[in-house]
Amino acid sequence: MTMTVLRTGPLVVLKDRGRPGHGNQGVGPSGAVDRLAYARANALVGNPAGHAVLECTLGGLRVRCDEPATIVLTGTDAVLTVDGSPAGPEQVVRVSAGAVVAVTAPRRGLRSYLAVRGGFDSPPVLGSRSTDPLGVGPPRPAPGDVLPIGPAPDGPAASPRADPGDGPLEVDLGPRDDWFTAAAVATFLSAAYTVSPASNSVGLRLDGPPLARSRDDELLSEGVVRGAVQVPPDGQPIVFQADHPVTGGYPVIAVLTPRSADRAAQARPGARLRFARAAD
Repeated sequence: MTMTVLRTGPLVVLKDRGRPGHGNQGVGPSGAVDRLAYARANALVGNPAGHAVLECTLGGLRVRCDEPATIVLTGTDAVLTVDGSPAGPEQVVRVSAGAVVAVTAPRRGLRSYLAVRGGFDSPPVLGSRSTDPLGVGPPRPAPGDVLPIGPAPDGPAASPRADPGDGPLEVDLGPRDDWFTAAAVATFLSAAYTVSPASNSVGLRLDGPPLARSRDDELLSEGVVRGAVQVPPDGQPIVFQADHPVTGGYPVIAVLTPRSADRAAQARPGARLRFARAAD
């Protein structure tokens, strides 16, 4: 089975659970930016966890199903259409051979996930079909590309509950919150920050009250994780996302909880974010 790319829109990449364990080679884990929406898309079409999907930023994707296929779209309020007819939110659709599937631009949210039963079966790189901005993984899909689809799995899969939540993003302080003044930590946990247009799947760059350090010495590069909130010398936080580097050279004031990291993945430029301590 195959699917042919007709149009990609602003950005479409293949994503799965990523390639952890290659930090010693300088290769980041990558993977889907919104892990819950990714997992839900796979589960709704009956795929086991880990199958590759298309991560579509701000809509615009258009593909042709070359054989009958079962598909679904999650992650935003973008509308999935089949030969021009809209599907319902997160509706699993059985499409016929030759059908043209499109993803509209979302009104809310940033990244949509198109899953097909059987998963996209491009050759893995270091154990993953995720493409990161450094070019590790399969190439970004382009118009005219024919994407292979794997065999349909046996039986349905349990679907994780979709609960986007609202309110502040929850964080655990540290490991370097002691590099900041008490006032800076209080500001971080109370002020609103605006998502910069310079943000991407590597990191959300935020504009707001600068966070002052209590120490001026240099920090040796340390390992970082998805959701780490790094603060460079200008005091403006950067929230690392799925395609974050292996290490960072600036202190990390806090780390988002996994669910809050998923919520941050859907924050568009101009969105206002707040942070709060995670509940014990």
